[in-house]
Amino acid sequence: MNNRRPNAAALLPIFIFLIIYLGSGIYFEYIHPEEGRMGFYVISVVVAFGMALIAAFAQNRDLDFNAKIHICAKGVGDDNIMIMLFIFLMAGAFSGLANAAGGALSTANMMLDILPGSFAVPGLFIIACLISMSMGTSVGTITVLVPIAAEVARNAGISMPFVVGTVVSGSMFGDNLSVISDTTIAATRTQGVEMRDKFKVNIRIALPAALLALLILVIFSLRNPAAQLDRFEFNLWLALPYFIVLILALLGLNVFLVLGIGIVLFFLIGGASGTLSVSTGFSAMGTGTNGMFETMIVTILVASISALMKEYGGFDAVLAFIRKHARSRRGGMAGIAFLTSLMDIATANNTVAIVIAAPLAREISEEYAIEPQKTASLLDTVSCITQGLIPYGAQLLIAASLAGISSISIIPFLFYQFLLALFVVISILRDR
Repeated sequence: MNNRRPNAAALLPIFIFLIIYLGSGIYFEYIHPEEGRMGFYVISVVVAFGMALIAAFAQNRDLDFNAKIHICAKGVGDDNIMIMLFIFLMAGAFSGLANAAGGALSTANMMLDILPGSFAVPGLFIIACLISMSMGTSVGTITVLVPIAAEVARNAGISMPFVVGTVVSGSMFGDNLSVISDTTIAATRTQGVEMRDKFKVNIRIALPAALLALLILVIFSLRNPAAQLDRFEFNLWLALPYFIVLILALLGLNVFLVLGIGIVLFFLIGGASGTLSVSTGFSAMGTGTNGMFETMIVTILVASISALMKEYGGFDAVLAFIRKHARSRRGGMAGIAFLTSLMDIATANNTVAIVIAAPLAREISEEYAIEPQKTASLLDTVSCITQGLIPYGAQLLIAASLAGISSISIIPFLFYQFLLALFVVISILRDR
């Protein structure tokens, strides 16, 4: 039985993190920007969370240091946290190997090569959706496609922010639904649900929004001249592993098995194609896993901070606040959505936002009898909406940099994100 009293002061570590990270991000992005650096990435998120953990240890003198270490160890040792960390490692290895083999570029070029000029903009949206679902990364998709989209815009005389916004929108669709995306991994594992169950809930919200966004793009294409597209070189075999991984994931195969098959396929096909050797393949896997280390360290730090805040009564304070203002499942779902969005606005990182919000979201879902797969869907979807709209997030900053435009100019053309937000609201209102 829970005998803890609500204690709002226990939430202090999160506020300290937000002050350090959000404050420094605003300062270095807008007040004192540094050439060639994104303001929200000047101070590492790991450093900010380290400061927050120190603050958490400094609280509650009723517990000694060893007792607090034990609480942290229990938080980090949760089954779902451990599974999440292992999946992050495998997803990093898969991504690194796929990029080194040339799989991402071949997949994009193959789709672009068969794309008719009259369908260029809607086609870019569909390609971004599929590549992001296969790669599990919106940033990677944007990096591959935006330079091509920029050329399409110049050749056809189409608005550059409009075409770039189309690619960003498709990239966020795939990131939200991909079973190897770090956001999906974080959302499902923290709520203890299978990826296919979260996918079934997610697709009912995301697909209608994507279809409406596609309709808008098709109408635009019918009313404007066709774009002139170049021929693109690709290797069908190098694109094949992505599609196999996507199909296996949609069939509900265990994610470890899916990623393992993908790694083996890229090793074999990359070697046969001459784009990989044994040494470069293992080196690429190492590079990919290195890219996941920050996310893994953040997961460990947040699990520790969350365990301490829960022990001190911080979660009970949040639940007491929600009970006061939300008296139904709808209110609980709205609370999870608001919390996730707020965390993403503050951190400019949808995976970090999910990891922070997830423990509280789980408490709220238990309090209001919200199914775990719905909670996981809300965490992933809302974080992707917010991340795809904030002008200081990595997605818009990288897209704007590659296209030579401002990130703010892209926002009005992010039709999918706006429509997805609408369908999230509708799904909450229709909940019974």
